[in-house]
Amino acid sequence: MSKDMKKLSVIICCYNEQATIRDVIARTSAVDLGPGWTREILVVDNYSTDGTREILRQLDTPDVRVIFHERNMGKGMSIRTGIANMTGDYLIIQDADAEYDPAEHARFCRKADETGAAAIFGSRVLGGDVKYKYAHAYLGVRVLTAMTNLLFGGHLTDVATATKMVRGDLAKSLNLTTTDFNLDFELPNKILLAGHDIIEIPISYNPRTYAEGKKIKASDGLRAMVTMMRDRLGMTPVFKPGQPGVNRIVGDTL
Repeated sequence: MSKDMKKLSVIICCYNEQATIRDVIARTSAVDLGPGWTREILVVDNYSTDGTREILRQLDTPDVRVIFHERNMGKGMSIRTGIANMTGDYLIIQDADAEYDPAEHARFCRKADETGAAAIFGSRVLGGDVKYKYAHAYLGVRVLTAMTNLLFGGHLTDVATATKMVRGDLAKSLNLTTTDFNLDFELPNKILLAGHDIIEIPISYNPRTYAEGKKIKASDGLRAMVTMMRDRLGMTPVFKPGQPGVNRIVGDTL
């Protein structure tokens, strides 16, 4: 790969998503990321029991690697597995359902080229067409976003977004410890504590219902608050042992 090329590692976390996993992988693989970008797709199956694993075993796509957890370890652990196995300059998290559109990955790559930012999150709020199936989901996102901004000095509009793009060296250096949905909050906590800004771009969002397979619950929001307080109080290190931190690069904002 040319030294001028960048690689995007797409981490697709899935658990019991047989209805959508083929389509999400196909749509992800079909995206033209733009000049200067290549891609790898890492699918991490979190011990699905609905036939998803059988679908993944039949895949024969050159840029797709599948990693199977041997027990259910939580979405956060799936993301951490993806980070440990990625080889790209940036990672982006892609859910295996149909709530987030993989076609928008190209916009993240363009933003990374323009800014050199350490982290770029997709904001459903900035997208201008915020749709939530449940009132507790809307209120939870607002409260958790406000807490993140207050505790960690962020300027976010949608901390709970699933589509998060992070520079690979930074992601690998962070001491990520949570294994469930909390990682969606621990990750921005520690990016901000490490001294890096998080910029946002608008994205679309098509939420599904619990009957359609939605998994996150109100109790996950309470656990996220506990994680925020733990990280704000310094109860876990920001960086892994032996990692002095990752310096900013040209264009990275503070």
